[in-house]
Amino acid sequence: MTPSVPIPTIIDTNTFPAKPVQMDGVKGATIREVITARDGAPNFAMRVFEVEAGGHTPLHSHNYEHEVYILAGQGELHTAEGPKTFKAGDAILVPANAEHQFRTLGDEPMKFICLIPIEQNCAR
Repeated sequence: MTPSVPIPTIIDTNTFPAKPVQMDGVKGATIREVITARDGAPNFAMRVFEVEAGGHTPLHSHNYEHEVYILAGQGELHTAEGPKTFKAGDAILVPANAEHQFRTLGDEPMKFICLIPIEQNCAR
């Protein structure tokens, strides 16, 4: 008997609508949960955020790290050391318990991929 071999999955992310981020302190940000436990992902959830010009995510922290890759636009990351600017093509590590906020800079929206541990993701 041949052991079962995992098969990669292609997911059409356009089938998941962008939803407004539902947290206090957010302005003009949407989230699209593109890979979660519903897809059989055992370790990480992938989300795509879009933040309109002049918008921002909430200022917050949580007990898990997350990784971010900036797809489009430019912005400013609020940190305990002060603001740090970023642009499309940059990668950002947000350590566990680090207060952070993503703000757009300029006239264009910002778009980024965010990875978190699957157990922290709400789409199951």
